[in-house]
Amino acid sequence: MMLKDKVAVVYGARGAIGGAVARAFAREGAHVYATGREEVDALDEAAIDRHLDTVIAEAGRIDISFNAIGLSDVDVVGCPLTEIDAAMLERPIAAYVMSYFLTARLAARRMISQRSGVIMTVTALPSRQGTPLNGGYGASQAAKEALTRDLSAELAAHGIRVVGLRAHALPDSPTMAEVHALKSKATGLTWEQFRDRLIGSTHTRRALTAEDVADVAALCASDSASALTGTAVNLSMGALAD
Repeated sequence: MMLKDKVAVVYGARGAIGGAVARAFAREGAHVYATGREEVDALDEAAIDRHLDTVIAEAGRIDISFNAIGLSDVDVVGCPLTEIDAAMLERPIAAYVMSYFLTARLAARRMISQRSGVIMTVTALPSRQGTPLNGGYGASQAAKEALTRDLSAELAAHGIRVVGLRAHALPDSPTMAEVHALKSKATGLTWEQFRDRLIGSTHTRRALTAEDVADVAALCASDSASALTGTAVNLSMGALAD
């Protein structure tokens, strides 16, 4: 088992990717603290800090912090940039980036003393590729990838790795169904056409699944990936060239 006896905290574990990651970590032998908004508000610094104190008290350490929090796409996607207001643009940027910053920083403070740890998050293809009607979502994902690089640059000296996973084309997730519903009026695409377009953009001509992302997450969190830090692993299946 790749993560035997590792202690992992997964934020956003009620979502498709967060839940799959929590299950994969547990399957690989980790002791997993899976949290959703009801257990820990990942935008509340004090709540995150208290929860990590509990984890340390119970498990003695934290080896992996994985941030997979999501937002409702209502009022985030579906409108042209020329028609949205500043608050609509700011909402995903503030929430995604701040949550990642808070969970990463508070985990890192505890990992520094043990001289080891892995901090992870999930981003998406719009971080690197222009896509329409996404409001501030693409900017938020690009900012998370920049934060991953900066965190790695500062924390590597303390034995801490920082890794992102850039996912694409998960049409079977509830999030993508919501995105289609919000964009369908402007794009004119049926669900089938929308799904086929996502899948058709990949080299493999298949849909990425949450389980695919989770399997890579488990590998990246393991000691076998000790050379991997300061980057986002490209899971676009060829849709985005590095």
